[in-house]
Amino acid sequence: MARAAPRPRKASRLAPRKASRLARRSAADPAPARHAKKAGARRRPAAPHPSLRAPSRPGSPPRAARSRTRPPRRHAAPFDPAAASRLFDCLAAVIPEPKSELHYASPFELLVAVILSAQATDKSVNLATQRLYAHAHTPEAILAMGETGLLEYIRTIGLAPTKARNIVATCRLLLERHGGRVPATREALEALPGVGRKTANVVLNTAFGEPTLAVDTHVFRVANRTGLAPGKTVREVEDGLLDIVPERHLKHAHHLLILHGRTTCQARKPACPACAIRAECRWPGKTQAD
Repeated sequence: MARAAPRPRKASRLAPRKASRLARRSAADPAPARHAKKAGARRRPAAPHPSLRAPSRPGSPPRAARSRTRPPRRHAAPFDPAAASRLFDCLAAVIPEPKSELHYASPFELLVAVILSAQATDKSVNLATQRLYAHAHTPEAILAMGETGLLEYIRTIGLAPTKARNIVATCRLLLERHGGRVPATREALEALPGVGRKTANVVLNTAFGEPTLAVDTHVFRVANRTGLAPGKTVREVEDGLLDIVPERHLKHAHHLLILHGRTTCQARKPACPACAIRAECRWPGKTQAD
């Protein structure tokens, strides 16, 4: 059955009116409609000519002459060996017994504690190792516990699963390659899982008395802020400190800078008025007494 042809649509009565209205609008505004701004959009007023701007307040400098009051970013002068010697003499006077705040009774316990201290506080590490070392404090004992058993003691520390895996693997390598003892060389230490340059420096310095210098967040901040050994990377700061620290302070320089950074030269609000090395510090933004 053939379909009926569609009925023609009636012409709208509004078509002539709409066409006439569009013609009048085009004559008044020749710009195409697609370039017109949306209705209701507020046009930003043009900036006044400089000669028409309001004058500055009486007594204030001209706009072009105004300057910021921020202190300069650069330090006043670089450190020399004499200034570095005075700085560490002052730190040694106020910190007569610089030592690690981690609790340990053997190089192995120190190694485990330093591995656990990555991105964790010494206080949280000491709480965990106090329970752990009461049950296992040798590579053989921790290896027998396995990752699952070790994780029960260090679960409160950040990155606990990864650290448990590294410590168990380290215990295995210590038994296989070093007779269960912590090696006293950088190459052997850094070959252990979870041990990087900073951890190796801490163990070499604290357990074996080597004149190494580990750079953590506190040492990095103090070295850059004071101008003692500025650098953009940890290795740059470490190399700079090894060049400038007096030989007689090199063994304890790491702990002196760490303890000073934790107690005085803190990140957010350093206690500059009470700082023992204020006279030697090159930082131009020293805080004032309240």
